[in-house]
Amino acid sequence: MDASFTAEQDEIRRTLRELLHKRCGPEELRTALDTPAGHDRALWTALAEQLGLPGLALPEAHGGIGCSATELALACEETGRFLVPSPLFATAVLTAPLILALGTEAQRADLLPRLASGSLTATLAVPGTALATALALTGDNGGDWAGGGRAGGVQARRAGQGWRLYGQVEQVLDGHSAGLLLVAAHTGGFTRSRTLLFLVSSDAPGLVRTRQTALDATRPQARLQLRDVEAELLGDATPDTVPDPLPALRGHGDVVAAVLAAEAVGAADRALERTVEYVKQREQFGRLIGSFQAVKHRLADVYVQVQAARSAAYYAAWAAAPPSAGAAPGAPPGAPPGAPPQGRWRETGGPVGGLALAQALEALRTAAGEGIQLHGGIGFTWEHEAHLYFKRAAGDELLFGPVHRLRAHAADSVRLFEQGEVAV
Repeated sequence: MDASFTAEQDEIRRTLRELLHKRCGPEELRTALDTPAGHDRALWTALAEQLGLPGLALPEAHGGIGCSATELALACEETGRFLVPSPLFATAVLTAPLILALGTEAQRADLLPRLASGSLTATLAVPGTALATALALTGDNGGDWAGGGRAGGVQARRAGQGWRLYGQVEQVLDGHSAGLLLVAAHTGGFTRSRTLLFLVSSDAPGLVRTRQTALDATRPQARLQLRDVEAELLGDATPDTVPDPLPALRGHGDVVAAVLAAEAVGAADRALERTVEYVKQREQFGRLIGSFQAVKHRLADVYVQVQAARSAAYYAAWAAAPPSAGAAPGAPPGAPPGAPPQGRWRETGGPVGGLALAQALEALRTAAGEGIQLHGGIGFTWEHEAHLYFKRAAGDELLFGPVHRLRAHAADSVRLFEQGEVAV
């Protein structure tokens, strides 16, 4: 198997890195964070119109470019290097694939071209702090995270031919600026309740959006209050015939984790790069601090950890890409027709993405922590960007982890610690 990237994939990375180097330096980043949207709208327009990033992994029939999760992961690795605050992750990674998988033909025809062009941004709103659970990254997705039919969460009820939502959602990525909200809500009362996904316009009456102060300012978050808000059911017209969204959310979690892992690897690599540059310039006791053996060993350990995380992230993105037409379900991407499946890990979506995400988040936390330490006093200051990388690591663990739960769920999903034969 040839594991090298294609010329097109390398071009995506090179072009995006050049653009972000010019348009998203430390000063531009801080300026963007202080805007009401929390990101540079002009940069987002450039990413959408010049590079087509929002539609990178969407089919050409819906206005996209038709690439796979691998290309999207490579793009997010570059945005992660610069900690780019943008609607890319919420729109192209969290939301658009669910609309593609579960939406009706009319919904896909209406929404996906606008999402692909960047003229419409979107986000996924999951009640409470259960985004990682909903995506089956840290626990089994049984649907109770959306409210369980009880008080709390978000509830949906029929109103004529439409739906009305009421409830509150915390920690919604880009929830204050997204033009479209994909809200998970419970319907059917307590005894027959089920979780469904609903489309809500950002200008719907009764919707109150408040930007929250987040640990990681480069990932803006919002609180949504839904006060009898009009909504449209994603999928079929009735809850009795609409497909259950929970399997789609579980399967989608592996793609989200793979892309997020690549993004974390990009941030870790940049944090390590900045630290290496600094220790080559800073003198102490008449010597460059990078010449001390202890410093060399610490940075070498970080380098090994980042490279291991990069390999895991690339493999997870490759495994998340759809198999070629005619191949058996679970066969490796690019396999010839009739190729056998890879077993439980690939057949069920498996813990590949979650494990890669755990390794990448750990590498980012280590690289950012060592960067702060080796920068000395300046590494602790608000003016330096080192703390932004550390906050990205901590913030992502709060949203999608923590690392030990990602690994524990991966072990549980393949019954690693059960007696008897282990399914791999």
